[in-house]
Amino acid sequence: MTGPLNHVRVLELSRILAGPWAGQTLADLGATVIKVEKPGVGDDTRTFGPPFFTTSDGRKTEESAYFMSTNRGKRSVTIDFFQPEGRQLITKLAALSDVVIENFKVGSLTKFGLDYASLNAVNPCLIYCSITGFGQTGPHRDKPGYDFMIQGTGGLMSVTGEPDDRPGGGPVKVGVAVADIFTGLYATIAILGALASRDRTGQGQQIDISLLDSQVAILANQAMNYLVAGRSPQRMGNAHPNIVPYQVFATSDGHVILAVGNQSQFARFCELVERPELVDDPRFADNPARVDHRDELIPILNEIFRTRSSHDWIYTLENAGVPCGPINTIADVFADPQVQARGLQLELQHPVLGAVPSVAGPINYSNTKISYERAAPMLGEHTDEVLRNLLGVTPDEIQRMRKNGIV
Repeated sequence: MTGPLNHVRVLELSRILAGPWAGQTLADLGATVIKVEKPGVGDDTRTFGPPFFTTSDGRKTEESAYFMSTNRGKRSVTIDFFQPEGRQLITKLAALSDVVIENFKVGSLTKFGLDYASLNAVNPCLIYCSITGFGQTGPHRDKPGYDFMIQGTGGLMSVTGEPDDRPGGGPVKVGVAVADIFTGLYATIAILGALASRDRTGQGQQIDISLLDSQVAILANQAMNYLVAGRSPQRMGNAHPNIVPYQVFATSDGHVILAVGNQSQFARFCELVERPELVDDPRFADNPARVDHRDELIPILNEIFRTRSSHDWIYTLENAGVPCGPINTIADVFADPQVQARGLQLELQHPVLGAVPSVAGPINYSNTKISYERAAPMLGEHTDEVLRNLLGVTPDEIQRMRKNGIV
């Protein structure tokens, strides 16, 4: 494989989303990622469906869209580490790896000898990334963590959705598991930092990263709004707490997003809609004033936007240099000429399904080419290959271990 990490081997002992997302990102960057799964069962997300893929002749398979979305480019090896011989295999793989990613409960791998201290003893250069719901320390360290829970516990749902006193008001989770995904991305960043540190020191280390920490970190301006003002931000629907006008407006046939980010854009917008007096109105003279008087400005803009269609507004606003956009369906997204021009939809080869779709990562290097060479693996697809080529296990030994349920 190509990519800047084609010299790195990753042993992934994780499942569902946060850990696998980190593994997939590293695979996209060229790392060899060996995903260890439970024999006969595999990653939980293999059963997260429908939808499941069908073969070209219409036969249903057990390959889920969910699993495919987060395991591209990996090799699947099935090993039962509840058995001593299985643990030995994983330990040997860790000894030959640069990175281990695991997302088991705090301390649960210690009894199997697969914790950081045990694997560090056989590979002092190993970077061991532990992903948990709440972290390795603190009063909630032993609690399980799932994205939905963390979006609530970490404050995201308190600022997502319509206000309680409006129709449809109340807490709403984000439509994608962002706590998991951001944790996976932070884990990737942490691993890259640890690799850079190891280049200088020769030493590996453990990374402690949690869904809760990541969720709190991405509260960004909302967290700082609270820390500075001392008031918890509230749900505002599609409005922005610090910028006005910056929200969705209903048109004569749908909706558009208006994203006025500075004073000159607001002035151009007012000129475009033939309301220049709004710029000179003290209530709307600058962004802080507009934030303070949003309840007076937004009804005026609502009436303006209802006079024309969404397509007309977007065409007119874009030509005037006023930031705006549509609210696309996922189908609209992949039909968008910009998305197509950027090559964000991939077609990868799968040993049973043939060509399958995937979504490219957003990283593009000028010199280090990233290539996507394989779809997500079938359960245990690479067991024989990895055991034979990396660990020197003979075919007869593999057959014996398979008979005994070790692999």
